[in-house]
Amino acid sequence: MTYYVGVDLGATNVRAVVADAEGRIIGTAKRGTPRGPTGIAVTEAVLGVTREACDDAGIDPEDAVSAGIGSIGPLDLAEGAVENPANLPDTIDRIPLTGPLSVLLDTDRVYLHNDTNAGVIGERFHSERNPDDVVYITVSTGIGAGVCIDGHVVSGWDGNAGEVGHMTVDPHGFMTCGCGHDGHWEAYCSGKNIPRYAYELYEEDPTVDTDLPVDDPDFSAVDVFQHAGDDEFADYVIDQLCHWNAMGVANVIHAYAPIVVYIGGAVALRNPTQVVDPIRERIEEMVMVNIPDIQLTSLGDDVVVKGAVASAMTGGTGDRARL
Repeated sequence: MTYYVGVDLGATNVRAVVADAEGRIIGTAKRGTPRGPTGIAVTEAVLGVTREACDDAGIDPEDAVSAGIGSIGPLDLAEGAVENPANLPDTIDRIPLTGPLSVLLDTDRVYLHNDTNAGVIGERFHSERNPDDVVYITVSTGIGAGVCIDGHVVSGWDGNAGEVGHMTVDPHGFMTCGCGHDGHWEAYCSGKNIPRYAYELYEEDPTVDTDLPVDDPDFSAVDVFQHAGDDEFADYVIDQLCHWNAMGVANVIHAYAPIVVYIGGAVALRNPTQVVDPIRERIEEMVMVNIPDIQLTSLGDDVVVKGAVASAMTGGTGDRARL
């Protein structure tokens, strides 16, 4: 029997699954991502959940023929590691991944991707059409994309292609991104920055009548979406978000000409009618090339780990012809 391992290394949780030759998940494990003391603790957590997933599947780790990893970045593909991850403590400067997992599984077929590239591999693999030209965009704590063009997953020389959240959508630079630059898509529409953007809009006219708790330290994107329909200012904020999201997706379409665009991430999954639907409605007036099919991901929160398994099964491509 043939078995495959998929790993999803996020800033909050580490997940591993085992799949059989048909891609059915037969073993799973999950634990919180360690906050230190060093990156080796995170490596050990990856190995630990992989062992647990294999135990859950009733197999030995050496029974797996290959593995895929979808990970937070930045990546060093040459070393098979994460380098200085932005959303973990500063003491975690390097997380070795492919080498230790290869030793555990006794295979050199370990494919490392950033999480959005794992996402696009999963979307491609599980789509009925198995398209060669597809983009997966995540709108979550940050914004990023996995891109597959002409059947090739676009990784870049260092594995960090697809940082579309750092495309400039506002040349006036009303908002400063977490990376320090002005006007980036992520500065307006990521889950982390939506409350900051709402606050700045409120500061333009602090006399506006709103129930949004803009001065509350715990004010979050959830508050904005929950007040939609009942609060005129919340509706205004969401309308602005829709504009920037549509502009960001239009930029991606112009750059890559995909047949289909899948949108996922926590912000989109929890608010599809306020995130995905308006993009569909506005995109035609912003795009001068063929308009792709724009869909909410059907893989939900499993898109990265399912993409990691699909990578293991298809040599890092998501192309079912490679089975």
